[in-house]
Parts: sequence; C-alpha cells; structure tokens
Amino acid sequence: MVQQCQSQVEIKTLQTTSPPCLHSVHLPALNPEKLKTARAIVEKPVKLHKVFSVQGPYPVIRASLRARGWVEKRMCHPALQMCTRPVKEACCNDDDSDGENDDVKQEQDPDGLYGLISRLVRNEMVYFYWTNRRDAINTSILQKEQMINHFGKAGSFTTKVGLCVNLRSLHWFDSADPDTFFPRCYRLGAQDEKHAFIEDYRRTACTSLLKYVVESAQNVQEQKKSEHIQGMTILSHIVTWITRARLDCVPPFSEPFEPVIVSKMISTALKVCQDFLESLEHVDIDTSLETTPSLVKEEWGEFIGSYYLFVHGRAQIEISYHLVTCCKAMLQRLAEVSPQLDTDGIHNIWIVKPGAKSRGRGIKCVKRLDHILSLVDSDPALIKESKWVVQKYLERPFLVEGTKFDVRQWFLVTDWNPLTVWFYKKCYLRFSTQPYSLDTLDNSVHLCNNSIQKHLRPSHQRHQTIPQHNMWSDEQFMTFLSGQGHKAQWENLVVPGMKKAVIHALQSAQDFVDSRKNTFELYGADFMLGCDLHPWLIEINASPTMAPSTPVTAHLCPAVQEDTLRVVLDRRTDQSANTGDFELIYHQAAVDVPQYVGANLFIEGFRLKGTCLLPPLRPLNRSAPKYCSTKKEMATKKVKSLPEVFKSAKTAVKNITNRVLPPPVLQPPVPIPIETFSLDLQRTAHRSVHLPLDACSRSVFLWRKGL
Repeated sequence: MVQQCQSQVEIKTLQTTSPPCLHSVHLPALNPEKLKTARAIVEKPVKLHKVFSVQGPYPVIRASLRARGWVEKRMCHPALQMCTRPVKEACCNDDDSDGENDDVKQEQDPDGLYGLISRLVRNEMVYFYWTNRRDAINTSILQKEQMINHFGKAGSFTTKVGLCVNLRSLHWFDSADPDTFFPRCYRLGAQDEKHAFIEDYRRTACTSLLKYVVESAQNVQEQKKSEHIQGMTILSHIVTWITRARLDCVPPFSEPFEPVIVSKMISTALKVCQDFLESLEHVDIDTSLETTPSLVKEEWGEFIGSYYLFVHGRAQIEISYHLVTCCKAMLQRLAEVSPQLDTDGIHNIWIVKPGAKSRGRGIKCVKRLDHILSLVDSDPALIKESKWVVQKYLERPFLVEGTKFDVRQWFLVTDWNPLTVWFYKKCYLRFSTQPYSLDTLDNSVHLCNNSIQKHLRPSHQRHQTIPQHNMWSDEQFMTFLSGQGHKAQWENLVVPGMKKAVIHALQSAQDFVDSRKNTFELYGADFMLGCDLHPWLIEINASPTMAPSTPVTAHLCPAVQEDTLRVVLDRRTDQSANTGDFELIYHQAAVDVPQYVGANLFIEGFRLKGTCLLPPLRPLNRSAPKYCSTKKEMATKKVKSLPEVFKSAKTAVKNITNRVLPPPVLQPPVPIPIETFSLDLQRTAHRSVHLPLDACSRSVFLWRKGL
C-alpha cells in the first residue's frame, strides 16, 4: 500500500515537473506498473554512470548503448529552447550531413517507456554525448569524466581553408611532401597566395602546352603506323590531327582560325620551365631583384590567349620535330620535381570552392584565369575572410567504365596527445551520373558528392554495370580491379596511400585541435584515384553522413557506428576487446605538456653560499674597523685623510732638503670592486646583471624569475 502511494506521488511529480524541452513531446498516460519497470531499468545504470544523450536520429547508436546497459536522457529539440547553454556557431560549416540526419525525425516509442526513463534521469549527469554538430554542446562546461564525440577547433583540417594552409607546415612534423598526396591549393582571399596562384596557373599553362605538343606528335605517329601513310612529314600530320580531333569536340566558331607562331610559344614555355627548375635548385639566388622577368604582364596575357586558342583547336600550328624533342626532355626533368605533372592534364582546369560550405555547394570547375578571378571577386565577404579556395583539378583520374568516382573512407581519432588514429577497413565509391568528359565542366560530370548526384538522373550513355544509386562497396571495386589486372594495387598502393595521407593531415593540425581527454571523433575523408591508382586526398569531413540512403550505406553505416562504440567504450575496460573493422594505424609517443599555472609571474630568491673574499662584519660590541662599512664612508674618510698625509710629508721634505716641493697630485678614490653574475631567468633571454658587493658583507642574494 505504501509503495503504491509512493508511485502515485512520483507520477504526479513527473507530470508537473517535466523539463520544458519535453512539454511538446506527446507522452502516454503513466501507470504504476510502467513506472515500476522504468525505475528498475534506471536504477543500475545511474549507479554505474551510464547515462547518454544523442542528438539526431541515430538508431544504431541508441540501440548499441542500450544493449550495453545505458539509459538515455533525451536532448532538447533545436527548434525549442535548449536546456544546455548554446554555443556560438562555428565560423565554418564542415559537417557532411546530406540532410537526412535532421533530428526532427523522432524515435519510435509506442509504449512511452523510453520517454519515461528519460524523465526519471532528467536530473542526472550525462556521461556520453553523441551529436551531429560540434557546437551542440558547450565542451568548456563538461566535467572530466563526460565523453563527447567531437573535438574542439577541428576546423584546422576539416575545412578546405584549414587543410590548405596547415598541410604546408607538414615538413615540421614529417619528411613527406604534401604535393604527393594533396593537389595544389591556394586561398584567393590572401593577396600573396593569389599572386602565387597566378604564377602557378601560368606555369601550368606552359607545361600543358609542352604535353599537348608531345601527345599530339605521339598520336600522329600511332595514326601513321595504323594507316600506313607514306611520304607525309610529321608537320602535316600534327596539323591534320589537331584540326580534325579538336574540332570534333568543340562547337564550331564563327570567327576564322588565327595563325599562331607555335615555335615562339614553345620557346617561351621552355624558358619559363627552365627558370622554374633553376629556382628549385636555388640557381637564381644571386639574381638581382631588378632583373626583368621572363614575361611581363602584357606578354603573359598574349601567351595565355594564344594558349587558349592552341589547346582548344582554334589555331593553325607550325612545328618541327626538334621542338618536340625539346618538349619531351623538359617534361622528363619536370617529372622529377613535380609529383602532380601527370595528373595536371593539358586543359589547366581548377576547381573553385567556397571554403565555408560543404556537400559540394558552390563548387565550380573553371579553366580560364580571368573567369576564376572574376568568380572570386564577385563575393567580397568571402574575399575578406579568405574563404575562397582554388585547387588544381585532377584531369586524368582512374575511371570505372568511363565514369568518374571518389572514395569515402572513415577514420577515427580517439586522442590527440598522444595522437591515436584508427582506420576503417571498409569504404565505398560514389559515382557521377554522367560519363567523364572534359568537353563540359558541369558538376554532374566532375562532382561525385551524393548530395549532388542523388538529385540527378543517370545518363543512358553511362555503362550499365554502374547501379542507379551511384555507389559501389570496396568489395565490388576490388572485383573490378581484378578483372583489369590491378587486384594487388588496392592493398599495395591505394590503402597504404590513404593511410599515409590521413596521418599527415592530422599531424599538421595537431597543435591547433583541443586535445580534451574522453573525447573522440569519426571523420570521413574523400579521395580521388589517379590514372595510376595513386590516391589523392581531396577533403576531410566532420560528422560524415550515416543515412542509409543506398543499399551500400545501409550495410556499411550501421557497422561503422557499432565498431566506433567498440573502440571508445568496450576497449576502455578491456584492451583486448573486439574493435570490428577498425585498425590502429598510428599511435604517437606522448608529448609532455608543461603545467599551466596562469599568466601571473612571481620571483623566488635563494642564498648563494660559498667562500667570500671580503672581510667579516664587525661585532656590535667592538669599535669600528679601519675598513669602512659603506662606500660613502670609505670615500669620505680617504678624502679627509689625504691633506694631512701630504702636509706631514711636505714638512719632512723641507726639514731635509730646505727646499719647497710642488704640491702632490691627489689620487682618485679606489673604486669599489664589482663582480658580474649571470642570472638564469626562465622564459627570458639570458643577460648579465652587475651587482655591487658590500665591502662588509659575506652573503650575496641572487634572484631568479619563476613561472
């Protein structure tokens, strides 16, 4: 009877004291039996500190935590007043949600048991947070034992701008070259980087011209062998091939062809490439700043314009076999110092990205320099914040049945000091809906983001082996590689290359991320494969989408969530616990962090004991010694005693020689000895301090500045 009355009182209390964030949620009528069941479920997890909160529809996370004996304290709906103090939204939107992780979708709870459990633990501390945005929880107010799935200040590598800037400092952490796994990238909002991009674009135009000439000659030679054409020079073949091949892929032009002196263009390109090689070898270190550059601005404009005409097939050319040989030799030299030379192609295409957006929004592929600069200048706000990023486009990717794709690869970071990285063994491919072609720069051809391609209808010209949902698992891709004779390259080249790129990206950002303990984060990295299957890191996304939008993600996304909990929860209590498909690929040696004692400084003094050459102090009960105790008294006494000494000496001389001697020269007082000591001041430069020693002192006090 007493227990029943207690249950009724508790029911009334729950109905009247529900938190504001639960008022809008429809809750079924409470009854004593259901309350008793809920209390029995809650009692043990509360004692074991197993209370969690999840933001968003993550049924796999909820089910896995409940299976481990956890109970949920529901978070507030973002449209309502947040129970947790809101945090200012981050300056960068680096989340990769496809819009299907919106937490307006409520979990199914037909009997209301989970809602009742949530109200029973409404006053309990949450010990595990899983959110789809890093700013959903104010991490500064969390206690040490509370876990959360986002690190603070991770924008140093999860944003396009952060990854672009921080990878340049990789040489401080590792001997790797970022140009071997990350396409060249510049911030167009920064003036120095804007000038560097313009120089890179011009130099790439020169190398593209050389490659175009060499490839044209090779194609003509192959055509000559296949058609058995006799008596034609290589000049006529190059002209014929370029005119026919390029006009087949570009729309007709109303204006006539413009003759261009190709030999002059090639000579200019060779000179620019030679200057670039000399700069890498520091041959130009003694060159005067007043030296005239290879081309002035007007000459560059003329060269770039002729380059457009030449590559697009709008110009007639005149070339010799000797220049083709020179172009081949220069490209061989450039290949030794330019890892991206082969992937650059000949069209000089760059991809322009607004650095503060995700899911492919605002990204465009552009191949004309003036178009790129005008596109960026159209948004002054992004220029001011240096948010525009331009990156070299990989014009020669590895294709599957003539269609471009990228690779989504997961990895998990469980600590930043020591840096601990887990690599997921499974991944998936995302295809574009249109066959690959450089004749068009439409996003449906060149961007493989599922958030873009899912709204487009696949082309009928695309190969039938690629599914309508535009995704493959890694197993399907390995089967394709086996059919192409490249099965071994997946394990020997692709996977190791992706691991190294992830580790290097994290190393360069390690000093900027908040390394809070009891924190972890799951990331999604996007890779492109070159024509030789070499992986290239494109970007890293925080909060990667876990929506089961296709049969591929419906299988892989639940698995990666379950395995994440195995690493961050099960392995805490059992180091030999199963981690699923997560593999530990990097565990850095711990770095000692000095204890922070605040900004205030204090001074500590200590007595230096040792042999003192000065006379001892006089006792209080004895008369003053002949040595004065102070500098002033010593000087005074010496000055007063000198005349008497000289007077007596003069009288003695008169008595002896009976002659007047010249007055003696007064000697200056004896200087007080000064010794120099070196003080070791922490966090300051070493300097010498001159301390006068007391004539009657046996001890000297030295001071050092402490923290």
